[in-house]
Amino acid sequence: MATRSPQIAVIDYDMGNLHSACKGLERAGAITHVTDSAQDLFAADAVVLPGVGAFDPAMRHLRSRDLIQPIRDVVASGKPFLGICLGLQILLEGSEEGSEAGLGIVKGMVRHFRYEPGITVPHMGWNQLDLTQPQHPLWQDLPHRPWMYFVHSYYADPTDARVTAASITHGSQTVTAAIAQDNLMAVQFHPEKSSTSGLQLLANFVAHVNSQQLVSLP
Repeated sequence: MATRSPQIAVIDYDMGNLHSACKGLERAGAITHVTDSAQDLFAADAVVLPGVGAFDPAMRHLRSRDLIQPIRDVVASGKPFLGICLGLQILLEGSEEGSEAGLGIVKGMVRHFRYEPGITVPHMGWNQLDLTQPQHPLWQDLPHRPWMYFVHSYYADPTDARVTAASITHGSQTVTAAIAQDNLMAVQFHPEKSSTSGLQLLANFVAHVNSQQLVSLP
């Protein structure tokens, strides 16, 4: 049985350009709705939390829009949820970048890369993922070690290493590049800037949302 095009709410909280992420999702067959309305998040088939910038302003913007508890509730409801870049980091409890509390959906902290000879901080450019949950739907039809595009000085350090879905190595440091736990998925890299592999990942997320629609059909 065919499903309708999934409705994906993309959270707008003034922390980055949403256009590229929306285009990638729409190319995969989704209908996107950029919104800062909690009601829209609950009505959608899935939710995407993008973000570019600093941790503390992001949390303040979410608080000013009364979105902190709705985001927690949406994740707890089992709805497919994808965080991108800063949208991964603010899922954790806090960050060395600032003093604001994070969403606390994922236990752990956001850490700053250690400076060491021969590497640059921020970590900027292409890097290969090592998939630690290789069977996860996000990685469907991707190469064994796909290349993705990164721009970040901080990285997620979850308390439970089992939620890490992919890692990268920068200098001597191996850090989390993606997390996946039940309906919650999040990536540190920018899929919308990661050429064919990034677009495939967004298509995989849309396909996952479609599969969840089929499961929920009577």
